[in-house]
Amino acid sequence: MSNTLAPRPVPGTVDADRVTWWPWLRHALVLSGRSVTKMMRHPEQFFDVTLQPALFLVIFVYVLGGAISGNTHDYLQFVLPGIMIQTVLFSTVSIGVNLSTDIKEGVFDRFRSLPIPRSAPLVGATIAECLRYGITIVVSLAMGVLMGFRTSTSPVSVLLGMLMVLAFAWCLCWVSIWLGMIVREAGSVQGLGFLALFPLTFGSSMFASADTMPGWLQTWVKINPVTHLTDAVRGLLTGGPVAEDATIAALTSAVILAVFAPLAVRAYRRKA
Repeated sequence: MSNTLAPRPVPGTVDADRVTWWPWLRHALVLSGRSVTKMMRHPEQFFDVTLQPALFLVIFVYVLGGAISGNTHDYLQFVLPGIMIQTVLFSTVSIGVNLSTDIKEGVFDRFRSLPIPRSAPLVGATIAECLRYGITIVVSLAMGVLMGFRTSTSPVSVLLGMLMVLAFAWCLCWVSIWLGMIVREAGSVQGLGFLALFPLTFGSSMFASADTMPGWLQTWVKINPVTHLTDAVRGLLTGGPVAEDATIAALTSAVILAVFAPLAVRAYRRKA
């Protein structure tokens, strides 16, 4: 009488996506630690998130602030939330570029051989990216304070504003991941990412009030989700209406995450 042995599952291919939430989170956190370690070994990855907000603040406030607002202090109070958000949003492009490069170099082939959820490497990378986004937010506020920016709300409101920017950026980075999965060249991912962000950032209330713009442009600015994010954060930092803009920004973040996170994971699986 012969014994029939059931075939042994190949690691990383069977039941890898059926694990419960805690092992899934643990795998994602471990992989995020790998990404952070990689960042620390290449400190040049922090140049854009530290130097860019400082340079933009100096240029916009001291070069353009007087012409736009009449004096640099008033314009600093207005533009700092916008500069902070713009820098963070442009930083989201890098994750798609990096993942595209890693896949081409075969880094993710090792992850696919492990008994972990297919989405864990992607989620881990996004968690690590939050470190860069957080640095951008802190540097922007610190540079603004050195230049004379002052909040007129409570520390809790300021913290909520920072977290709102971080959450929006985390949701938006899934768009960059999706591009990194479907576009062959990393350089093309960067180009497409910046192309999509330009109308969202410059076509918003980041640098000027919508009331000063032509009527046709005001229509776009007022429906632009980045405008609502900027106005909500501006209200949380310097005072003003917050509830409506914060609600729209939160709903937009949820929609972006609900649409592009599954698309990114599906595209990643197809590359397996």
